[in-house]
Amino acid sequence: MMSPFFKERYPEGVSSEIDLTAYSSVLDVLDEACKRFADRPAFSNMGKCITFAELDVLARDFAAYLQNHLGLKPGERIAIQLPNTLQYPIALFGALRAGLVVVNTNPLYTEREMRHQFQDSGAKALVVLANMAHLAEKVIPDTEIEHVIITELGDMHSFVKRTLINSVVRYVKKMVPGYSIPNAIPYRDVLSAGKALPLQEYHANSEDLAVLQYTGGTTGVAKGAMLSHRNLVANMLQARIILNTILDEGKESVVLPLPMYHIYTFTVSLVLMESGNHSLLVTNPRDLPAFVKELAKNEFTGFVGLNTLFVALANRDDFKQLDFSKLKLTISGGMALTHAAEEEWHAITDCHINEGYGMTETSPIVTFNIPCRSQLGSIGLPVPSTDLKVVDEEGNDLPHGDVGELCVKGPQVMMGYWNNEEATRDMIDADAWLHTGDMAVVQDDGFTRIVDRKKDMINVSGFNVYPNEVEDVIVSHKGIIEAAAIGVPDEKTGEAIKVFLVRRDENLTVKEVQEYCRSHLTGYKVPKQVEFRDELPKTNVGKVLRRTLRDDELEKLKQQEVA
Repeated sequence: MMSPFFKERYPEGVSSEIDLTAYSSVLDVLDEACKRFADRPAFSNMGKCITFAELDVLARDFAAYLQNHLGLKPGERIAIQLPNTLQYPIALFGALRAGLVVVNTNPLYTEREMRHQFQDSGAKALVVLANMAHLAEKVIPDTEIEHVIITELGDMHSFVKRTLINSVVRYVKKMVPGYSIPNAIPYRDVLSAGKALPLQEYHANSEDLAVLQYTGGTTGVAKGAMLSHRNLVANMLQARIILNTILDEGKESVVLPLPMYHIYTFTVSLVLMESGNHSLLVTNPRDLPAFVKELAKNEFTGFVGLNTLFVALANRDDFKQLDFSKLKLTISGGMALTHAAEEEWHAITDCHINEGYGMTETSPIVTFNIPCRSQLGSIGLPVPSTDLKVVDEEGNDLPHGDVGELCVKGPQVMMGYWNNEEATRDMIDADAWLHTGDMAVVQDDGFTRIVDRKKDMINVSGFNVYPNEVEDVIVSHKGIIEAAAIGVPDEKTGEAIKVFLVRRDENLTVKEVQEYCRSHLTGYKVPKQVEFRDELPKTNVGKVLRRTLRDDELEKLKQQEVA
């Protein structure tokens, strides 16, 4: 339930509560959408589109094969290691229809990361892209995986196009290293065989585990957040109330360049499916020229991204030439949205960016800037049926306006961490409040601002400096594309601020950067060190890895001490 404080600040006509009885599971959402919007496009990728009716049939065939040929039982785990292709939603909904728990797996994982996730989850089956099968081959003997289904990028296309795509990827671009996995099953064979097999319909309960969504692992060993059908349905309904203030049922086409195995896009795709809207899947958004060409071929009314992607696209002339006349919603999440990125995106597309906030453990959406009432620089209001508070280091509630750790309570909060009760207790207290680890302030108007991660805070001579603030100021400089700020050891101040920059203007100097900062920041917030780089380290979804930068600096210090 949302507290009266936030309810009173909700826009008129926008419900502050959701109806959790609307669906009992994600499967109910799928079934209802496929009936209501059978002929509407559901997902498209690389020029191939499948309707809701086709998704329904293909997911059914996939499920029938898992049940009959592989003998997988409800509750067993299946890892899906695919980028944004049509194969992903088919495998996802097929697995859920068979009663399996989906383990979303990043296709760019290293052997170590794959081994940990597969071992920890106890996955019995794996669906993997051929491009990554050579790594899976090395890991599988150390896991409980008994069945491997392998697909290639072009598998859902017509014979001619499929042959062309797969041949180019394998033989021209040489993107498929050799592998040998005995008894591996081709994805297309699964769908073909499944057509002739019966399906024993699985009826999920709301509290059944649906997905194991592993945290990024940038703060240690990745943990599996247990997301139930209730968690996912609740967050879908919460987001639907917000997004339906601007999106029309069955009429939208939304670009999804961030991977569906990431909980951000995963949940947004559920919202789009439930409302009969079209998801345009982008397989490799890092190939910006190809990405822009794909955008040019489609009319799109929505766009889901994050700050680094907005910046990268806005710096391309070909992107600026696209037709944005239909675009009416742009969503940002995953990392802080800078003022400079929002202003440049709006100048090019004539569409503002609506920022939200969430985390893996909250399915993921916690707050969002409702399109009819948005506040740049904030993460918005809590989504319906969600309550927020901030606490001090002792866990005491703080008044609105004070900075403290943000805590969340709502139906989207995970069941806990898989096989890790201690970590669950550290994250969720006895009163069901989830402690996010983010420093925030709840304003008197109900809008919340994230100040920074607790672990990212920089302490300069006893003063707290939040990297987000420094970065936001620096990227407002026209000669700078991206920035990342960290704290480095300093004999005089304890810590000093160091920023890593990607320049637009190659003639920009360190002195000019520092002078710009002095004119916009208090003295102790001005970076003492500046380093220019060609690019910043990022996660697969484009989030800047401050920890990697900190580790690099610590390694330099160690080498200097040895020398």
